[in-house]
Amino acid sequence: MDQREKHLTRRDYYVLGSLLFGLFFGAGNLIFPIHLGQLAGKGWITATIGFLLSAILLPLLAIIAISVTRSDSMYDLARPVSRRFASFFLLTTHASLGLLIASPRTATVTFEIGVVPFIPKGTETISLAIFSFLFFLATFLLASNQQKITLYVGKLLNPLFLLLLTFIFFWALVIKGDLTHVPFVGVANSIGGLTNGFLQGYNTMDALAGLGFGVTIVNALKYMGVHNEGDQSRAIAKIGLFSMSLETIIYTFLIMLGAVSLRYTSMSANGGLAFGQIMEHYTGLIGTALLAALTLLACLTTAIGLITSLAQDLSRRFPRVQYRTFLLGTTVGAFLIANIGLTQIIAFSTPLLMLLYPLAISLIVLGILQPLIHQNVTIYRTTIYLVLIPAIFDFIHALPPVFAKLTVVKACNHFAQQFFPLFKDGLDFLPFMLIGLIVGLGLVALQREPKQNSVE
Repeated sequence: MDQREKHLTRRDYYVLGSLLFGLFFGAGNLIFPIHLGQLAGKGWITATIGFLLSAILLPLLAIIAISVTRSDSMYDLARPVSRRFASFFLLTTHASLGLLIASPRTATVTFEIGVVPFIPKGTETISLAIFSFLFFLATFLLASNQQKITLYVGKLLNPLFLLLLTFIFFWALVIKGDLTHVPFVGVANSIGGLTNGFLQGYNTMDALAGLGFGVTIVNALKYMGVHNEGDQSRAIAKIGLFSMSLETIIYTFLIMLGAVSLRYTSMSANGGLAFGQIMEHYTGLIGTALLAALTLLACLTTAIGLITSLAQDLSRRFPRVQYRTFLLGTTVGAFLIANIGLTQIIAFSTPLLMLLYPLAISLIVLGILQPLIHQNVTIYRTTIYLVLIPAIFDFIHALPPVFAKLTVVKACNHFAQQFFPLFKDGLDFLPFMLIGLIVGLGLVALQREPKQNSVE
């Protein structure tokens, strides 16, 4: 490969931005905004703002944090805390994204939205096994060649996905004229408020994914001839801004569709069911088929990104094991977990997200502040260790109902409700993060440490 430094063209930025968008935007990104729109009703604008804060701003900041700190992985981002914590965060986050939650969910959501309507009742179990096998086989084959990922996702799958989605928006809001029925006034109720929109954005898992996908973009830049770290950082920031801007537009229209759908359908149990009803309303059987194709493309591109990111990070962390070995093991594991079923996957995903998201947000903030705090060990440790306290309590609080009757769970919930501000809102980590930053800065000032400590 020619190692001479190259400058990206506008076309290169478009392809890489399309790649990043395709990696981020899965079926969850389709169904959760729709469901939020239905929940919010007339207050959909307020809910949208909250959703965009966690589903757009946090992933963008995650990519920028990787860029600013010039990290090769999320391990490097967490490294100033300690090696053990960095290993824990790397393995736990990638396990949730590439193995336990997000990757299996791409197959099960695709199955329930795009396959179940076309199969006889009673055949769901065997059909899921067959479909998930074919789905992850295609994922493995497409992800096997790292140099072709940009081509497969950025140039082929993603443009087709965007074309289908644009058709749906145009047909619903322009041809059918429902744009005139979107409620642009009204006060959000408690369900569709700013906080609920923010927490609903957790379900996309994009803030966590941003820490991993940043590595995929770095590798793509290297294959395109950009090797200078400074040029890579600037390119990543531009690519992330392009991708997140596109997602902002799509999220807004999806939430609008959810809000206006209450005119012709009742509240649905989940966004997947709601999306199916919306397509049936507008285009009948053709809409159902379009939705199936749309979901398959969205999920396949995301699955490629999740599994590729995990294999790349782990093969870099454990160089004795080859990339394809990690790729195969992750793909097989995701296939097995997918056959547990979507309901069970979602039930056990919430506690893990409530544990990881506060830590991820704190690391993103610390990474963004690197020009000021210079990855100071004291500041990193006081912030992360304090945030870990409410994160553990949130994990316990979010456990499935079967655990709620345990004495220790009841005691933890009671304690947190009494002493943790914002615990009921799920945002109790914010005061701890702020206090951790202030205490860390104070300790540094008192100890008169140099600007940058040596990393343990």
